Amino acid sequence: MEIDHDTEIDRLLGQRLKAARRRHGLTLEALAERSGVSRAMISRIERGESSPTAPLLVRLGSGLGLSLSALLEDGPGAGPLARRDAQPVWRDPASGYLRRNVSPRGTGSGFEIVEVALPAGAEVHLTSASGAPALDQQIWVLDGRLDLTVEGARHDLAAGDCLQMHLRGPIIYRNPGSAPVRYAVILAAGSGAFPGHAA
Repeated sequence: MEIDHDTEIDRLLGQRLKAARRRHGLTLEALAERSGVSRAMISRIERGESSPTAPLLVRLGSGLGLSLSALLEDGPGAGPLARRDAQPVWRDPASGYLRRNVSPRGTGSGFEIVEVALPAGAEVHLTSASGAPALDQQIWVLDGRLDLTVEGARHDLAAGDCLQMHLRGPIIYRNPGSAPVRYAVILAAGSGAFPGHAA
């Protein structure tokens, strides 16, 4: 179920963020300090007045100890099978990258799988909130080429290549090609970040 960027989706994302912040007993000021996102921006997102980008959601999620998937999911787990047409899909309004939460929800599994399609020429910069735990993940390129810079080290990945990393700092995903690149991100559940950070 592909999520379009409209006021309804912005409203739902805002509600989920606000509920998560309250569950953690955090004020707007406390989340702003933990995530490095301004109080005013968090307030606008929670009110559904802003379409947050992937980098912003990653910082907010890591400030709450949540993965991007947790912020984007829209309901309780459905058991061990996740049919493709029921997997939550979200498009980043800035880069146009399409992110699909592949893994079944609510199973207690120790890992998470995300499928990403990054448009030709697109680039996404992700940084966790300060103090967020290191993210153990693997990037497996399914189609195309992916230029990945992890904490300053650059990796040129082709279809079939798989890179494992313990991510502790910034990461840049770039599609140098003329067609979309499609890749899977496999990460340790509960490690608190996005594909690619879970991008």
